[in-house]
Amino acid sequence: MSKNSKVLNLKDKISGNEVDLSLCNLTEVPVRELALFPKVTVVDLSCNNITSLPPEFCNLTHLVKVDLSKNQLTGLPDDLGNLVNLQHLDLYNNKLTNLPVSFSQLRSLKWLDLKDNPLELGLAKAAGDCLDEKQCKQCATKVLQHMRAIQEEVDHAREKRLLREKELERKREAKQREREAREREARKREKAEEKEKRRKEYNAQKAALAAQEQQKKKSEEKKKKNGQAADKKVAVESKPKPRRSVIGLIFKLLLLLLVGLAGVAAVCRLTDLQKEAFCLPINAAVDDGLSWAKEQQIVLRQLVQNLSTAAKEFLESTQTSKN
Repeated sequence: MSKNSKVLNLKDKISGNEVDLSLCNLTEVPVRELALFPKVTVVDLSCNNITSLPPEFCNLTHLVKVDLSKNQLTGLPDDLGNLVNLQHLDLYNNKLTNLPVSFSQLRSLKWLDLKDNPLELGLAKAAGDCLDEKQCKQCATKVLQHMRAIQEEVDHAREKRLLREKELERKREAKQREREAREREARKREKAEEKEKRRKEYNAQKAALAAQEQQKKKSEEKKKKNGQAADKKVAVESKPKPRRSVIGLIFKLLLLLLVGLAGVAAVCRLTDLQKEAFCLPINAAVDDGLSWAKEQQIVLRQLVQNLSTAAKEFLESTQTSKN
């Protein structure tokens, strides 16, 4: 069956603000078609084979009365509470065990039938028997109260869960901050250690350079002192050399002269040449020299004797003064 034919059939089933889709062997609710008729506020879907309501059914907020009795519903959409205008809901003879928590938001609901459903114990107790109009009204009131209590429990549990999640998140954030603080402290410490290491290396290099510079300076000073000492030594040694060389030369000349004179004297006294004319003055000078030497020897001996006597007298006088 095409969409247009569905729309046409739906139009045929509309009477005023009501649409009767009961006993149509439906397996799903024609939500799109119902949305096209916002003036339809009463929908009868009873006696079909509907097993579930699509989420889009909760967008039909214009609905006031819905009959879903004698179907195969096992559950209702989570957002059923969006049907804020719903006043009458017939769920008789389905397979429902519980209702969505949002059911507590159906503040306009005045009439509810839940009999012949395998409801869980608490919900069945709140629903009651629903045997007449009064009990169905009481069912709506008590079920709403029951669902509001469940809503509060759910909200409380959600709040506790949110608080627990927030606490866990806070702890995670605190741990994260602690970890980040430790990491920052570790990085800061590593940087400080690295800086200290570089500073020590720099100081060591600086000290090594200073030591090298000091050693170099000492070496230069030592070389300079050694150079100055060498220069002084060279200067000292170089200056007397001419004098020494002259004195040596004079000494050598005198020695040669003396050797020559001695040789001449020996020749003149020991050879046959002593009678020659040139040897006579030499022999006379030698004789005079020997005589002078003998005289000096006698004088020297007398001088030594006098010094010995004086020394002996001095010692005797010293000993006498001590006694």
